[in-house]
Amino acid sequence: MRWSWRARCWKKVRILLDECLPRELIGLLIGHEVHTAQERGWSGLENGELLRRAAGSYAAFLTADKNIQKREQIPPDLGLVTIRARSNRIQSLQPLVPEILKALEELEPGRFIQVGV
Repeated sequence: MRWSWRARCWKKVRILLDECLPRELIGLLIGHEVHTAQERGWSGLENGELLRRAAGSYAAFLTADKNIQKREQIPPDLGLVTIRARSNRIQSLQPLVPEILKALEELEPGRFIQVGV
């Protein structure tokens, strides 16, 4: 029997959402604990500093920053998911949610996964 992405048993992941992504994405990442950089008081931080602060407290960092993995060193205890979409508006991101959820399930510490086009 094939399982759809909705029928899978997801492992709960503690996620930090970059400030370049809309808050509405939180409601679509069902089953996960998601916080925003803004609510943590980390708005405006450079990517490297943001990754360092997220390390140890979060298992994953979600961003739309396309080249962050090339410019910044990913901490060994944090996974990085980069989202490529036409825009960072929720209408462009919503169709990618199943792929994002799959990436979160497969994500390993110190690695990155890119989703989208």
